[in-house]
Amino acid sequence: MRYDAGEVITAMATPMNEKRDVDYDKVEALASYLVENGSDAVLVTGTTGESPTLHFDEEIEILSSARRGVAGKAKVIMGTGSNSTETAIMMSKRAEKEGADAILSVVPYYNKPSQAGMIEHFSAIAEAVNLPIILYNIPSRTGVNMQVETVKTLARKYSNIVALKQSCPDLDVITELKLSCPSDFAIYSGDDSLTLPMLSVGAHGVISVASHIFGKEIKSMIRNFKTGDIMTARNMHQKLYPIFKKLFMTSNPVPVKAALEYKGLIEEYVRKPLVELTKAEKAELIFTIDSI
Repeated sequence: MRYDAGEVITAMATPMNEKRDVDYDKVEALASYLVENGSDAVLVTGTTGESPTLHFDEEIEILSSARRGVAGKAKVIMGTGSNSTETAIMMSKRAEKEGADAILSVVPYYNKPSQAGMIEHFSAIAEAVNLPIILYNIPSRTGVNMQVETVKTLARKYSNIVALKQSCPDLDVITELKLSCPSDFAIYSGDDSLTLPMLSVGAHGVISVASHIFGKEIKSMIRNFKTGDIMTARNMHQKLYPIFKKLFMTSNPVPVKAALEYKGLIEEYVRKPLVELTKAEKAELIFTIDSI
């Protein structure tokens, strides 16, 4: 592979205190915990990290704190995407300067660029930095879907565009990507519940939310699949399926932060416009965790 960030990348939540200030000590501690519990890499300042409400300086300090937490045992990837190409370039350059191992760059949201616009956007980023770039396609949040031809064009033109996080349930697209992109271009499931199905048609791993809580189990599922123990992998998928769904009972990362508080790792606080789970929702989530 041109770049391997591992099979289980955790899209890490950003710990906050009651004032909704970032708790950098807990950022460091959570990153360390994740690496010891199944994560090959951590992704900071993504959607799960509440990037829409983080300030640029906070994002850089989160990156630094996470790097201290992993202590060289895993890669730290930074979400630097924006619907402004200039902003995405600026943050990608800062990530490179501050020691990120790679960046995740989402399809521009809200302004809904054409496929040609996406190619221009990601080309400009790829030409501005030397870091490995993971593209991120999530039509439910961006309002537009990056097509296979667009991914293929970018993956073939730029050696530092190394992977795709695909948050879309169409498995035919994964096959089409594997047939058209370079053989060393990695595809990651962006949805925990789709990890095993995507592995079956060529995905490399998952950029996960559930790995905050069940990282070792997700890692074992992927390892069992790749070593041919399909039945054990399927059984683990079915065991974890309820929590895969429950962690998206409302907007991410609200449920996973509540789950992490239940586990004693961070507090559940999120920044507005997100709000914490209701008591009933929290009870439902905890029941699901305890049932696994």
